[in-house]
Amino acid sequence: MTPVETLWVYLAERPLLWLTATIAAYVAADALARRFGRHPLLNPVVIAAALVIAVLSATGTDFATYFEGAQFVHFMLGPATVALAVPLVENRAVVRRTLLPILAAILAGSAVAIVSAVGIGYLLGLPDEVLRSLAPKSVTTPIAMGIAEKLGGIPSLTAVLVIATGIIGAMTVTPLMNGLRIRDYAARGLAAGVAAHGIGTARAFQVDRMAGTFAGIGMALNGLLTALIAPLLLALW
Repeated sequence: MTPVETLWVYLAERPLLWLTATIAAYVAADALARRFGRHPLLNPVVIAAALVIAVLSATGTDFATYFEGAQFVHFMLGPATVALAVPLVENRAVVRRTLLPILAAILAGSAVAIVSAVGIGYLLGLPDEVLRSLAPKSVTTPIAMGIAEKLGGIPSLTAVLVIATGIIGAMTVTPLMNGLRIRDYAARGLAAGVAAHGIGTARAFQVDRMAGTFAGIGMALNGLLTALIAPLLLALW
């Protein structure tokens, strides 16, 4: 083997390689997004995922090997979620004043997300198991997979649908809100959090801190409400 090949074989056996590759991919993707004014279509999550997938395909690396390093990023999802409480506390006065409208909007958003996804799937002739997997597609992945399992769906399929929903939501929320002439960042953020969970929340924080705060609220409460109302709505289907 050449010296480069020898070095690659050595590094490929170390978890640090894939942790570094994941972080480097996101840094590069975020730099590209900044270069073009954070255009909605240049979502750093999408670009970083594409870069990592390309590297894994080119090197023939399986997911288990990759995840040995990437699991450290996965672990940080917990602290990052808890950290959403910081802007919430900072803006608690605003949240307190708008609590009832927030709850009403999230209840409506949760119900519409479930009914619209299942309804469209039904009209397209999708099997019952897939429809049940579709129901929690607007909830953050760990919660959505648990809900799908309880509903009799396919958790792995739900995970794919959740990620796709988050990416599409994060890419379309800004032009959609602009098109609807919705200027209130609290309303924009809440919509992003309810419709596009964590990826939408990350996008909201890139646009405005107030939007990110309300996106975090929407993401959290939508997960709770979906777990409660999805079984009820599907029972009535």
